[in-house]
Amino acid sequence: MKVTNIGNVYQLTLWPKLFPVNCYIFEEENELTLIDTGMPASYKGIVKTIAEIGKPLTNIVLTHAHGDHVGSLDQLKETFKDVVVSVSNRDSRLLKGDKSLNTDEPQLPIKGGVPKKGIKTNPDRLLKEGDTIGSLKVFETPGHTPGSISLFDTKSRAIIVGDAFQTRGKLAVCGQIVKSFPFPAFGTWSKEISLRSAKKIFELKPSLLAVGHGEMIKNPNEVIKKAILEAKSV
Repeated sequence: MKVTNIGNVYQLTLWPKLFPVNCYIFEEENELTLIDTGMPASYKGIVKTIAEIGKPLTNIVLTHAHGDHVGSLDQLKETFKDVVVSVSNRDSRLLKGDKSLNTDEPQLPIKGGVPKKGIKTNPDRLLKEGDTIGSLKVFETPGHTPGSISLFDTKSRAIIVGDAFQTRGKLAVCGQIVKSFPFPAFGTWSKEISLRSAKKIFELKPSLLAVGHGEMIKNPNEVIKKAILEAKSV
């Protein structure tokens, strides 16, 4: 597993050369928050990096409930029994394999690798817009899934957005057609809602963009703006 550190954000990348799948460790003064859990094969690298940083893991936050973001959750919960697991209220249903839609949602199929048998771990906390975990603030950024969220560091202005964007190959809004991994359109529920969420992320003027697939980008505002304009034109 490749580990890249920028400030207090650690990007942990499984299969970095072929099919990069990222999760993140966010370092606070006295504790760590893990954002997403990658694939089952991510488990050892996550545990190793936590030990190397040398602070307790207190929180696991899921940006959304696709299998490549929740893959090692059950293993990690067994290892870190007191950790608080959080997911958005909406995507807590997807975590259990429930792909039903609310009546007020676009009646589009939920795509991507939703766990077929669900995850055994029950979330301890269901998140909504404005909730905080340490210095991270929750922003609802649906589109890739109905309940996707982003985590914004109120101190450094770094943002971890799950699959709202990709940076591998090119920076693109999820829902955009890109003919290479991670094929953002393939796994996205609503292109229209994704674009609204991308604009919301842009308006936060983040200092660092951290995504589920691809490298982190410092000072990303111009490239985010370009990606939004390109997505609008298609």
